[in-house]
Amino acid sequence: MVTGYPLPSAEYPDLRKHNNCMASHLTPAVYARLCDKTTPTGWTLDQCIQTGVDNPGHPFIKTVGMVAGDEETYEVFADLFDPVIQERHNGYDPRTMKHTTDLDASKIRSGYFDERYVLSSRVRTGRSIRGLSLPPACTRAERREVERVVVDALSGLKGDLAGRYYRLSEMTEAEQQQLIDDHFLFDKPVSPLLTAAGMARDWPDARGIWHNNEKSFLIWVNEEDHTRVISMEKGGNMKRVFERFCRGLKEVVVGIK
Repeated sequence: MVTGYPLPSAEYPDLRKHNNCMASHLTPAVYARLCDKTTPTGWTLDQCIQTGVDNPGHPFIKTVGMVAGDEETYEVFADLFDPVIQERHNGYDPRTMKHTTDLDASKIRSGYFDERYVLSSRVRTGRSIRGLSLPPACTRAERREVERVVVDALSGLKGDLAGRYYRLSEMTEAEQQQLIDDHFLFDKPVSPLLTAAGMARDWPDARGIWHNNEKSFLIWVNEEDHTRVISMEKGGNMKRVFERFCRGLKEVVVGIK
């Protein structure tokens, strides 16, 4: 044992060579306060930090180094998550500040980029479904429930948002190749950060891609988040891309609720 390294707990991880946000804020005192706590679903501090313990990070690239297993994680382990969020998001304090969502596309002025320099435009966000564990912790049943709820909601989209769902485990070779050609298909996570966080479990079960008929509005299901909502098209008309994104996201949220 190296003399002087703080090990007040036999379980405290050795973070001396780590360069991630978790390691910067997980002091022995914080670990001692949180290590015996669990969320209502049984998610623990060690499960939060394991991916950051296993992956020290790059000397010049500081990663987050931890994951949440469910919504309650952010409250139960706030002594660690709050300072990490502040560091990662330029001082944003979840205790005193509130993010304001503004999906009013009419406020966009201009929004057109010179197509001599812009090949395509894209806006995307991640959304999770309340009441279901997040991908690092979800069971097979929960992951399948995410898929069921999302696909049911998407089946109600009309007009230019109407489209089709492709389940990764059931698509034909032709469908797979078309999605690859369209640059829509996502792959099984291979990054050690993701695999150590449990993100690739049971792949490709309950994963899939939905897109509208015009291939300008996409939903990735159970990739890294419950959903990734994407609006995209060739060219530099970001105003139109954002308008579609706002309209589509609102309809998806209403359908899921």
